Amino acid sequence: MNALRFLRNFKLFGLALGLIVALTIALAGCQGQSASEGKQITMHTSGSSGGGSGTGGGITSETELRLSSKGLPGSVATPAANSARLSESPSEASMDQTPLYTFGIIYPMAHPFYEEITRLTEEAASPERVRLVVKAPEVVNLEQQIHMMETMIQQKVDAIAISPIDSSALGPVIDKAVQAGIPVICFESDVPNSKRSSYIGTDNVDAGVQMGKIIKQMTKNKGMILVESGVQRMELHQRRLQGLLDYLRDETRIQVLEVRHNEGDSDKALTDLEAMIDAHPHFDALVSVDLISSSNSVLVWKAKGLNRYAAAFNMTPEMKESLRNGQITSVLSQNEESWGRLLIDHLLQAARGETVPPFTDTGKVVINSSAP
Repeated sequence: MNALRFLRNFKLFGLALGLIVALTIALAGCQGQSASEGKQITMHTSGSSGGGSGTGGGITSETELRLSSKGLPGSVATPAANSARLSESPSEASMDQTPLYTFGIIYPMAHPFYEEITRLTEEAASPERVRLVVKAPEVVNLEQQIHMMETMIQQKVDAIAISPIDSSALGPVIDKAVQAGIPVICFESDVPNSKRSSYIGTDNVDAGVQMGKIIKQMTKNKGMILVESGVQRMELHQRRLQGLLDYLRDETRIQVLEVRHNEGDSDKALTDLEAMIDAHPHFDALVSVDLISSSNSVLVWKAKGLNRYAAAFNMTPEMKESLRNGQITSVLSQNEESWGRLLIDHLLQAARGETVPPFTDTGKVVINSSAP
């Protein structure tokens, strides 16, 4: 386990070192800014850059990225792009750059997957003169996500898109935003009993069933599997797991050896995976229900040299590489490349008072490994 943590920490250290160098260069170009502007510069372990607000003691607990309508940076910004973004303020922007709308986007946690979604959303927002405020807790944290919603309500943004951690807990806050005249769109995970305008995603129970069919096919309807899931109270993970387990129980001869939940903790996910593999060395396949599980499964497969089936949800850059290398056998994608355009389109419609589709199904695509 120490070797696995070393691999992960080494990767994070390299990313952090690169960000420190880039941020140092950017700061050198911004010495003429006011002290208040300088306080918005924050380093984040997630690899995002931009302004942030902390919870005290000078340690930030959330990620924030503010974007103008032109020159939108990617998820990895160059020093020049950082400097340009930090030096621009609404009063300095020309009239054709003045944003027509400010939209908030709130993720459940900071993760490279959401950085890619942010990049896609930036591209879609660029021609629309939209200012984005993007936030995410460093790790899955319901209280911080609620605080981010409350802050955006106070800031009177024009619309909010959120991937909620806990549907029950976020419902009242979503309703509060709507009552304040701020439409809310849910994506990836839904809060159906709230006043949200729309849900962008898929039927997550059906996605779990689809994953069960993938496992049935790859194991030829026999064998034993392990399952690692994420946050038990998150609707997304609950429903995926429900669909998967119900299908395997009712439609296959596959035995589910063990199910564990990492609760959004990467260290726990790694410990869970190692413990399950040690306890059930003859398992045939692993299903990773959440992003953290899938990332850690790749580390375990690399470190142990495992030759077993491994399936995951959500196509990320890491999953693409792992499919090519054979650490992951199959990924159930929800056409993530379309999310940025869908988010901006729905937010614009909601902000303009137009009718928004109550449910937009992103669809599902199975992508299999190309490794021999």
